[in-house]
Amino acid sequence: MIQINNMAYQIAGRTLYENTTISIPEGQKVGLVGKNGSGKTTLFRLILGDLSPDQGAIHINPKYKIGTVAQEAPADSRSLLDTVLSADLERETLLEESKMATDPARISEIHVRLADIDAESAPARAAIILSGLGFPENTHLRACSEFSGGWRMRIALAATLFANPDILLLDEPTNHLDIEAVIWLEHFLERWRGTLVIISHERTLLNSSVDHIIHLENQQLVRYTGGYDFFEKTRREKLTLQSKMATKQTAERQRIQAFIDRFKAKANKARQAQSRIKMLERMEPIKSVVEEKTISFQFPHPSPLSPPLIAVNKTSVGYDENNIVLSDVDVRVDMDDRIALIGANGNGKSTMMKMLSGRLKPMTGNIVKSKKLKIGYFAQHQSEELNPDQSAFEHILEHRPKDAPTRLRGHLGSFGFIQERAETKVKNLSGGEKARLLFALMSLETPHIMLLDEPTNHLDIDSREALVEALNIYEGAVILVSHDIHLVSLVADSLWLIDKGSCKIFDGDLSEYQKYLLDERSTHKNDNKINIKPALSKKEQRRIRADERQKKADLNRALKDSEKRITYLTEEINALELKMSNPSFFENSSKIIAETQKDLNNTKKMLAETESDWLELQDGLE
Repeated sequence: MIQINNMAYQIAGRTLYENTTISIPEGQKVGLVGKNGSGKTTLFRLILGDLSPDQGAIHINPKYKIGTVAQEAPADSRSLLDTVLSADLERETLLEESKMATDPARISEIHVRLADIDAESAPARAAIILSGLGFPENTHLRACSEFSGGWRMRIALAATLFANPDILLLDEPTNHLDIEAVIWLEHFLERWRGTLVIISHERTLLNSSVDHIIHLENQQLVRYTGGYDFFEKTRREKLTLQSKMATKQTAERQRIQAFIDRFKAKANKARQAQSRIKMLERMEPIKSVVEEKTISFQFPHPSPLSPPLIAVNKTSVGYDENNIVLSDVDVRVDMDDRIALIGANGNGKSTMMKMLSGRLKPMTGNIVKSKKLKIGYFAQHQSEELNPDQSAFEHILEHRPKDAPTRLRGHLGSFGFIQERAETKVKNLSGGEKARLLFALMSLETPHIMLLDEPTNHLDIDSREALVEALNIYEGAVILVSHDIHLVSLVADSLWLIDKGSCKIFDGDLSEYQKYLLDERSTHKNDNKINIKPALSKKEQRRIRADERQKKADLNRALKDSEKRITYLTEEINALELKMSNPSFFENSSKIIAETQKDLNNTKKMLAETESDWLELQDGLE
């Protein structure tokens, strides 16, 4: 469906892609991963035709419809529902034509086609998507212009999903979602039957919603079968093997070179030396594994305080008497607490965080805090308050002008700002680096509690893993709001549900909360499958069930055969790679070396084809 051949692309003199070739078959669901700035979004622009490759080509059959979330979110007076419905261009065109058509034959064709695309159920399907992304049913007829930027991006996402394109390109679709909408989107994409390419740093999304990972590394697109966890394991094993093979080959090259140096001047050994020279020339170098630099976080450990750090007693909080957001809040925070606030966006999670941080005073009740309590507060909007012309070090120095520069540089180093990056102006920092600078500023006073409001939005997967590790080592309390299911599940041991104007402790973990949400939506089990069909006779129903059983049995047999072949081919590849990793292998004739390499390439090709067949069979069973 998407074929990329020998593509090369540079931007501002920096090579993003170099002679890379890959294909994405119809129906495959792919997670595109790689370091921030490596060129993932650029690949989307190349696929969409917004950019052209410097070399090579991208082939997509023009009959396929490509869907991606518009950069300009809808902000006009149309309702949410009408905006989403208008994304199905064929339906819109047919409905408009039906109003003007006078030819009976054409009117009949239009009605048949509208029935084929299930146009009658379109409003119900659009409403299901809007509700899943967090829009209550009573908001569906409101104008898009009434919603803020983040909510408008949800409308744009809803429209893209409703359009049901053949190829769906999603670039960080969860950035404007809460954890409830992320859970819904995961389940929606699990059932997606088109071709999907998704850029995401959400590990759980990449485990549940895709069947392949394409990793952008060293200007190449490399495919791995399975979700993100399996990719990570497979890549680690691959790099370990490559490192061993490179080490063995280096030793073998040194041994051969030593023979050449020793005997090339001796007449009786000249022919053997010349043979070794040719052997070296034929030996294709195995690249050494270059370890990618990983970012680490290290929050300073606070001095212990007696519990509770914060006691909230029967408080209500809001912005005026007519806008009370939360009532009767009665909670406490201790030094060892790890709390995640859950609940839909707009329910009051950020209001709760502001009250706990002291930025918003309670309207009734009281909050008692430990006298020596220090609170660190992180929110993404704070990046807009950074001075673009100051460096990371200058920001830290401005907050602590009397501290020794070496201490401040050491603190910055705990968040990945080493040497020149500490002196880089904010306007030249990436989104992830700005987030890390905010972490450094927040923790400068060694807080006893860290309040984190969406801390992962600009962090890649490796940085998120580093954050998880740092938070679990940190000795103070953590209260966080995050749509990152992986982060919440690994950090939080208590969930506070913000819902219906209250804050209550949720009795269960995150998996139980997901079940709770899905149970609430059980009436919408058949998302996107709303069809009105005439009832079948019992005889016809029995025949259909029998056909389905036979088809399933045939698919199961074919699936088992494919799995056996995948196991066999994988073992063949491992055996060939092990054979080639032996230094003595390169003492064979050039013909044997070339034939072995050819066997390896052919076996890898057969494995890729067999895996593709296996996925098609798997889809047939679901």
